[in-house]
Amino acid sequence: MKTLSQLVFNNTYSELPTTFGTAVIPQPLSDPFLVSVNPQVAEILELDPLEAKTRLFIDSFTGNKELAGTAPLAMKYTGHQFGHYNPDLGDGRGLLLGEVLTSTNAKWDIHLKGSGKTPYSRQGDGRAVLRSSIREYLGSAALNGLGIKTTHALALLGSTTLVSREKMERGATLIRVAESHLRFGHFEYLFYTHQHSELKLLADYLIKHHFPDLLTTESEQEDKQAASPNQHHNIYASMLTRIVELTAQLIAGWQSVGFAHGVMNTDNMSVLGLTFDYGPFGFLDDYNPGYICNHSDYSGRYAFNQQPSIALWNLSALGYALTPLIDKEDVDAILNRYHLTLQRDYSARMRNKLGLIEKREEDTVLFSSLFELLQSQMVDYTLFFRTLSTISADDLSTKLPNSIERFDDFFSCTQPLEKWLKAYAVRLSFESYALENNTYDNNTSDNDTSEKNDDTLRLTQMKLHNPKYILRNYLAQQAIDKAEDGDFTMIDELLQVLSSPFDEHLKFNQFADKPPYWGKKLEISCSS
Repeated sequence: MKTLSQLVFNNTYSELPTTFGTAVIPQPLSDPFLVSVNPQVAEILELDPLEAKTRLFIDSFTGNKELAGTAPLAMKYTGHQFGHYNPDLGDGRGLLLGEVLTSTNAKWDIHLKGSGKTPYSRQGDGRAVLRSSIREYLGSAALNGLGIKTTHALALLGSTTLVSREKMERGATLIRVAESHLRFGHFEYLFYTHQHSELKLLADYLIKHHFPDLLTTESEQEDKQAASPNQHHNIYASMLTRIVELTAQLIAGWQSVGFAHGVMNTDNMSVLGLTFDYGPFGFLDDYNPGYICNHSDYSGRYAFNQQPSIALWNLSALGYALTPLIDKEDVDAILNRYHLTLQRDYSARMRNKLGLIEKREEDTVLFSSLFELLQSQMVDYTLFFRTLSTISADDLSTKLPNSIERFDDFFSCTQPLEKWLKAYAVRLSFESYALENNTYDNNTSDNDTSEKNDDTLRLTQMKLHNPKYILRNYLAQQAIDKAEDGDFTMIDELLQVLSSPFDEHLKFNQFADKPPYWGKKLEISCSS
């Protein structure tokens, strides 16, 4: 593990023309201090997490000391916000400090959020507050723990600097770590300002640094095209195809765990399919497909069940911005791949949650009837699936009343549940028959048939896809309230369980409890 001064920085993005951003010096925070450090993120940077407690670390990431090797840059981009194009966007309170190179030649952006005003701050102060910084710090750890691609947060730093929001709050900085901070909005900016040569330059940059395998593919395609001149290939079409697939996979992950982003503007969409820019996000408590986690979203544009269609809308906006590089017909054909990828990945995730290996046509009915049941009874989404992961096939078939009792706390009426569990038991029996007769789809898994036929293994696998812990809004709020009083212990406790949410963590069982009524009614806004 390295000390902070031993990290090797590179700054490839700052080498691009000045139209891509503006060099800015971070503005210092007063009396800065460490709130929390994520050792998992430190590990990917090969940084000793104890470094976060040093004065050099604290001062370097609060604008009080220049960190050697960095070149702070506020990135310029634009984007569609709630469906309307806004040309005045950019890093208004964040700076790309540089890129840490690891011993394996991995490249990780280090981004400082809450670093003060930039040319793109508009009327803002460029600051972040402790409240919203805690939410992003824990939210990114939660998504990563669930196996869903996301930006990371290395550490959270507080200060005595006061920042005006709905009330006076403490200023903070969040150290965000990601493979890239490129957004859909970066390409929209260059397209709408008619900087088409720079648009191509950015696309080339993205391919070189993040999709280098496409360069090999391009070389192979050129050889094929020389042999067959009538075949058309465009590396930028391959780039868009990759972005569409990554985005579809991301949305499938969100929907499967009940995560609502809240502000799916195109400037908040990562070209690498990362969960990006945590604002008023939320996880489902009771299953409500129309859940709106952002109380500023008056029309419900970004409701939970709208996320798949909004992602396609955003991809269409990106595709339009890439038309100087890709024929419109090719863009349309690529966008048509979105639903296929989304449905494939989402179905696979739901089968994993239900402990199913074989893909069967009737599974769609099993899924939809379950969602109708959960919605009609307002059942806690996470707790239902975790409880289901404890019930054997034998209990479902021979001890159904006992199985139903395990759900007593979730259902006001258990008759619809009994009907669904019977259908589920029948489905599992078909699964067993398929396994015993070796008729399952060989493409679904590489495990040995005898292992798959073990119901204990099925339940173990279900627990690996149905978390015990999620970041519920009321838990985040409790951690925030304590932190604002100077107690940061709950942040670290939540970080521990959210980093491995499928494990039992018995001493933190209270974090897996059904939320109190008041905890389901918290309003979260874009204000940070």
